[in-house]
Amino acid sequence: MTTPFPFTAVVGQDDLRLALLLNAVSPAVGGVLVRGEKGTAKSTAVRALSALLPAVAVVPGCRFSCDPAAPDPSCPDGPHEPGPGAHRPARMVELPVGASEDRLVGALDIERALAEGVKAFEPGLLADAHRGILYVDEVNLLHDHLVDLLLDAAAMGASYVEREGVSVRHAARFLLVGTMNPEEGELRPQLLDRFGLTVEVAASREPDQRVEVVRRRLAYDDDPASFAARWAGEETAVRQRIVAARELLPQVRLGDGALRQIAATCAAFEVDGMRADIVMARTATALAAWAGRTDVLAEDVRQAALLALPHRRRRNPFDAPGLDEDKLDRTLEEFSGESPDDDPDPDPEGPGGGGGGPAPDAGPQGGDTGARPEEGDGGEPQPSGAGAGEQPAARAAEPFRTKALSVPGIGEGAAGRRSRARTEHGRTTGARRPRGALTKLHLAATVQAAAPHQRARGRSGPGLVIRRDDLRQAAREGREGNLVLFVVDASGSMAARQRMSAVKGAVLSLLLDAYQRRDKVGLVTFRGSAADVALPPTSSVDAAAARLESLPTGGRTPLAAGLLKAHEVLRVERLRDPARRALVVLVTDGRATGGPEPVALAGRAARLFAAEQVASVVMDCESGPVRLGLAGQLATELGGTAVTLDELRADAIAGLVKDVQGTSRRAA
Repeated sequence: MTTPFPFTAVVGQDDLRLALLLNAVSPAVGGVLVRGEKGTAKSTAVRALSALLPAVAVVPGCRFSCDPAAPDPSCPDGPHEPGPGAHRPARMVELPVGASEDRLVGALDIERALAEGVKAFEPGLLADAHRGILYVDEVNLLHDHLVDLLLDAAAMGASYVEREGVSVRHAARFLLVGTMNPEEGELRPQLLDRFGLTVEVAASREPDQRVEVVRRRLAYDDDPASFAARWAGEETAVRQRIVAARELLPQVRLGDGALRQIAATCAAFEVDGMRADIVMARTATALAAWAGRTDVLAEDVRQAALLALPHRRRRNPFDAPGLDEDKLDRTLEEFSGESPDDDPDPDPEGPGGGGGGPAPDAGPQGGDTGARPEEGDGGEPQPSGAGAGEQPAARAAEPFRTKALSVPGIGEGAAGRRSRARTEHGRTTGARRPRGALTKLHLAATVQAAAPHQRARGRSGPGLVIRRDDLRQAAREGREGNLVLFVVDASGSMAARQRMSAVKGAVLSLLLDAYQRRDKVGLVTFRGSAADVALPPTSSVDAAAARLESLPTGGRTPLAAGLLKAHEVLRVERLRDPARRALVVLVTDGRATGGPEPVALAGRAARLFAAEQVASVVMDCESGPVRLGLAGQLATELGGTAVTLDELRADAIAGLVKDVQGTSRRAA
């Protein structure tokens, strides 16, 4: 057995360590979500915590870790006779990103249930984690359905497994810890809210602290046992403090004054629902117990707010997490037991103080007086280099709600919310023979397959005689996530600031839609004489939004280069993720300049997409009283559909491209 890195030897990361310890004191706080860049000791700290938890008493032989002092009356291994229990260390169970539902919650042997009428249940990871820690690394990459099951079990303290009328329930109370790198994609706001506390971690920029991190890590790698022995005293002290805080916790008093501060803080920061208030109350109580006090103070409420509220204020993935600490202090002071200061300004925070809201300064028409006149593609006196005629990045207009774009046909990609697909979850559309282990029984089809053979099998009682060959798997249809690849024209013909601002706002709206539908996104831009992959396919739509926001414009329009670069991105992505289907969103006015025969070359590049039946939509950004219709012609070459920018901004895209019929349009 490997020796874990000591918890007390972790350098810095005070908020992370405090959040973990508060959950160790009071698991009712609701777990911790640790967000941060790679290499910041997220996993190290979580694994080290398990060694600090007190040993647990269990019923000998019980697979569900029942407490001998109060065994679960519905335990599948019960009922348990009263008696002395055995003690074992608290477990830390890791949930792999690729785990199945049966691995998480457990599995019923449906064949034995039908043929023998017995509940043959194999416990899952939730049973293993009962009364310990359940750790999910890269929780943002976990299937949403599994995250829902996980958080439901954590909230209810029990896990339920139901298969065709056969159900099993067992206790599942654990300290839930998830870690994630936001660069790889965000969790839905509904799931973020289910984690009690969230901590943002980053590597220290202080050289002395970084030196100490390296020194301790090297010493641990050289001799883990010796290194752990050096920290044994500190580890024992923290372990004893956890036990003392747990014993003190029931005596902690949460007064009306502290409750008013909690309620006022949640109202001031406009968090949704009441879960934040409850989590703050539990966290403040745990903080008081950890400090050895029986009264909750204002400082406990303040620290609880810093841990429990930042992730609940995010309205979309483009909002920056965090709290305005000055506003927090004003709110706590106003609702303290003392007389508030005579300050007539209830909220001096300016409208630009938030992380993701629009700033009040110059909008898309704010006038960049240093910019050159629009360098369109008509005469194009400028040179063809990418830096020629470059203009500063335009600010994106306010995003708006769009309606669904979807890829035609039925796929088998990663679960999501965009296009039709054969999935493990969804409405039942038929039955098939299982490939491998049976996961979703189609009862009617199974009975129909077994019924003709009952006499030959010697059936004499009321039950059916079931064989393995009779079992039928339910075929289900749900929704999949797609790869939405944005191909954005950043040339001089798009460089009018008001126009580019509207274009960026429209793309930002589609990025927000991609986030909600659990898509991967990518960004290809073209200008000057070449195309660039501004963002390789990723689940992080906020990274795409950041690249879009800083996108400069100017130069010629190498449309063919942009299409060929996008084609190459799709080719590589098919090798990495062959089941995920793509939707190409080409943002352009349809012009093509630079090089020999640019229009013909762009047409040939577009026909590559049509030949491979890649679903596509062209966002027509042409403006002015005279329109050439070039984007519409390009959409025909692509085998896709065109939509004007005005129609998109009017929220009318659904009627035009509800389904992007990449093949049917070309056939017509």
